[in-house]
Amino acid sequence: MPDKYRIIDLSLSIEASNQEFISPRIKFINHKKGANLLGLAGMISEKSFLQTLYNFLLYFLGIKKVSYQDFPNRIGLAWEEVKMGTHAGTHLDAPWHFSPSSDGRPSKTIDQIPLDWCYGKGVVLDLRHKQQREEIEVSDLEAACKKINYEIKEKDIVLIMTGSDKFSHERRYLFEYPGMSKEATLWLLDKGVKIIGTDTWGFDRPFEDMVKNYLRTKNKECLWPAHLVGKEKEYCHIEKLVNLDKIPRPFDFTVACFPINIKSASAGWIRAVAIVE
Repeated sequence: MPDKYRIIDLSLSIEASNQEFISPRIKFINHKKGANLLGLAGMISEKSFLQTLYNFLLYFLGIKKVSYQDFPNRIGLAWEEVKMGTHAGTHLDAPWHFSPSSDGRPSKTIDQIPLDWCYGKGVVLDLRHKQQREEIEVSDLEAACKKINYEIKEKDIVLIMTGSDKFSHERRYLFEYPGMSKEATLWLLDKGVKIIGTDTWGFDRPFEDMVKNYLRTKNKECLWPAHLVGKEKEYCHIEKLVNLDKIPRPFDFTVACFPINIKSASAGWIRAVAIVE
């Protein structure tokens, strides 16, 4: 990419931390262990299963064995094993996450998302004045657009900045953030937006608040209303963005947020970036 472009990372790192209710589990395999495992993997034979068993026997007898001591400088290859949900870290929710059908058609899974949705003009709406646990309303979006003198356009990738990413390594990150309302979500989708991103842990208000409201009122509309807009209109949203405040202007930049291609999944991890000229 030419030097006149700057790339800003908008993605939360994957790590074992307070970012999730169920923390990702990461097993780190260092260069020594990696070398030993490579030597063991080299015993697997293309010829037959019996040949593989014979090779393993020779390996454990030390007759046919490659270990870290045989590698240059006793260094092999390092790698990691990661176990986590598809909704951990910065990720894109597919329509299938919201409902089996969307707008009368089968919902798309993450591997079916049109990739042109995931690369386009971005706009940041500053909602940092919103209180924790409040709903973001249509009037909030209208005021944010008016403040920057911008009108939302079809296929814009709209990024909602609340500032919640500043405590993404604290426990309160899971519980203290404003969430999108059903009406605000529909307002953006009616303008032709296909992807909405937020720097909060969840897209709706915190889980605890929605459940409390439902138990108090028995109104089913209290439960994940912004997510469930996806039953009516096909769209995707991004959760757990970071660094929206580092984008130097509220529009006239490009967003790339391509998801990992996971067959039939409801979400995919992304390395979201803003590309600024």
